[in-house]
Amino acid sequence: MTAQRLTTATTPGRDLIEDALLASSDPLETARQHVAEAALTDGPGGQVGLELEFHLVDLVHPARRPTWAEATRLADGIGPLPSRSLVTLEPGGQIELSTPPGGDVVSAVAALRADREVLRARLRDEGFGAAPLGADLARPVARINPGARYQAMEMHFDALGCAGAGKEMMTATAALQVNLDAGPIAGWSQRLSLIRTLVPMLVAASSTSPYLGGHTSGWHSMRQGTWQGIDHGRSDPVPKGEPTEAWATYALHAPVMLVDSGGQLRPVTSRVSLADWLGGRAPFGRRPTMVDLDYHLTTLFPPVRPRGYVEIRCLDALPDRWWPAVAAMVATLVDDPVAADEAADLCAPVADAWQTAARRGLEHPLIRAAATACVDLAARRAPDGLRDEVEDYAELIASGRTPSGELRSRVEQGGPLAVLEEEAHA
Repeated sequence: MTAQRLTTATTPGRDLIEDALLASSDPLETARQHVAEAALTDGPGGQVGLELEFHLVDLVHPARRPTWAEATRLADGIGPLPSRSLVTLEPGGQIELSTPPGGDVVSAVAALRADREVLRARLRDEGFGAAPLGADLARPVARINPGARYQAMEMHFDALGCAGAGKEMMTATAALQVNLDAGPIAGWSQRLSLIRTLVPMLVAASSTSPYLGGHTSGWHSMRQGTWQGIDHGRSDPVPKGEPTEAWATYALHAPVMLVDSGGQLRPVTSRVSLADWLGGRAPFGRRPTMVDLDYHLTTLFPPVRPRGYVEIRCLDALPDRWWPAVAAMVATLVDDPVAADEAADLCAPVADAWQTAARRGLEHPLIRAAATACVDLAARRAPDGLRDEVEDYAELIASGRTPSGELRSRVEQGGPLAVLEEEAHA
């Protein structure tokens, strides 16, 4: 959930921004303009940033979830990394590497690989491993981060009837996130439309979460199942349309999760949209500021999220043998003009098959056709530095197999804990 920003706009001083909203005669319109203007940044494009989350595993006692004190000690002990990735922790103890933006996907993958190797070595020295999988396959769901934000998030999800999915999402899932520049303003609508069209295919091709917490729902991607199980107003795709205005509309109608009350985060336990709050129809005792508005945006989790650049959030974390190929595939299908045009056509028949892709994956014939053709296309158009990896991945998908299917077979043979341990040792 933590990103090192790509090209972004300069933000005015915080006090001036707050005054602009509080003093506005039309706070709803002021907020809408602010969200729309900050959504995407005009530029030449081409930069790529990567984020990869891992489940932290005690190699001696893999069934035991580390404590928060252990997780923070381990993260703090990683020290500076050669490629300057940020090291952060998620509520279930997942550890995340977030690279600075690279000039292209080859440099971004090289940066993440280098920092991943250091992470692996330093954790192993302490008796721990890190498993890059879309879900914690084996251990019971549990939040270990005692922070106020995550306590309040749990209470919010509970009050809105999605406590189970909310807790699973926070504590037992992990992602590979690909961050791309927005590119030139003239191409924003086409670019965001393309990425949105690719998402079901990407979900089906990248899943590594056939089990979660020792159980299976039968879904191809249980990680995506958790996201679809929380409030749809904060996890559904941003609607079609001009992307900056569509994002502003989405944000204004999304439910408020948390409110700062006298310096303490208070969970919102009824469904109150940001537009309601801006319009004076919320029981919070005060009007929102731009700080509240910007914080609200961090609680929205669509599969494609604009943050000046574009976050592609629909990918499961994958083992080291696969994530470089998937990162290269995404960047190639979006940033290579020839591949982008063809991929848009290939994925059009399944562009709205969000839930089907998460449930059935390549078992669905149209999704399988789109995934097989797109991965083959990416292998033909991938940059030289990653072509071999994408070709290997294309062979896997062409055979009808997926990382999720391979993991399911291994779990059925040896159990979820054994597979989690194997991936943590890898």
